[in-house]
Amino acid sequence: MFLASHVARSAQLLFKPTTASARLTSLNSHIAPGAIGIRTMSSLPKTMKAVIIEKTGGTEVLQYKTDVPVPEPKEGEVLVKNEFIGINYLDTYFRSGVYKPPTFPYTLGREGSGTIAAIGPNAPSDLAPGTRVAYMGPSAYAEYTAASVNYTIPIPDSIDTKTAAASLLQALTAITLIRDAYEVKKDDWILVTAAAGGMGLWLCQLLKAVGARVIATASTEEKRNLAKENGAEVLLDYHEEDRGIFTKKVLDITGGEGVHAVFDSVGKSTFDSSLAVVRRKGTMVSFGNASGPVEGFAITRLSAKNVKLVRPTLFNYIATREELQTAAKVLWNFIEKDGLNVKIHDVYPLSDVVRATQDIESRKTTGKLVLKP
Repeated sequence: MFLASHVARSAQLLFKPTTASARLTSLNSHIAPGAIGIRTMSSLPKTMKAVIIEKTGGTEVLQYKTDVPVPEPKEGEVLVKNEFIGINYLDTYFRSGVYKPPTFPYTLGREGSGTIAAIGPNAPSDLAPGTRVAYMGPSAYAEYTAASVNYTIPIPDSIDTKTAAASLLQALTAITLIRDAYEVKKDDWILVTAAAGGMGLWLCQLLKAVGARVIATASTEEKRNLAKENGAEVLLDYHEEDRGIFTKKVLDITGGEGVHAVFDSVGKSTFDSSLAVVRRKGTMVSFGNASGPVEGFAITRLSAKNVKLVRPTLFNYIATREELQTAAKVLWNFIEKDGLNVKIHDVYPLSDVVRATQDIESRKTTGKLVLKP
């Protein structure tokens, strides 16, 4: 699968539930009365559709509600009318209790896109009412979300809102992984696990764009072929029955040296074999727990090859709005100029959130799963 727990620690600190307590700046001060598609807070509905949980557990705890209060944006926030909502594996961790929700009832979701319906005080000038935006933040599984201006960015005219919702969190993660967690260079050998998932496909495309040589692992031939279509050079099965076979094949491919870096989102089941194929002075980047968290790791194991072990979180790379804007500009350029393919597995009605969640947890999907309110 793709994105797992690499944003969880930052999400718990940066993304807290919004309370409808602050003064709202009316849209009338920005847009002429009656502007099509734009409404002031007074004309917005009082309630909305949303997906909440009141306790952690399986998919049975997911509740599709039609009477959740529409939030009012406070200072430093904008109210986004969601058109599309990105689904991430991280969402299942908060639902299941792997990570503790900050409060109950809790609205799931971490990213979305749509149009700014209203703004709180002191919003940046580029986030005016009516602006199409993508954002990262809590409570995205809803018709309306109060999003932090620090993690909300305008969408270029050339990119549609569905593409933006399907790319923002995963693509920015992939960009920071190959630029910051390990600075990938031309002709580097890179191993990508879960290469046909949403994150994996982004990594394959971006790595090819910078000239790296990609070894992609996935669980089925269909998924491996998809990784190849998106830039992978070498395709491998996980060889779960004998990890030694996997290790030998990677070493043979790389002339016995191993890969310069591994980008591993699977976690427990692939960590040891991934670490085994990192070359001397290479880098192991662990950013997900799709098969469970890595436990009982002895740090002295790194000294055998002077390997660097990195456990990055996206939000420590984009801690300021300026850093977000810089990374987003890189992302939009990749999509516009390099023609990167944003693969969407399926678009689900918000009311069908249980099926969407079951699909992503099955690890049988390829590409991004998206909800539509």
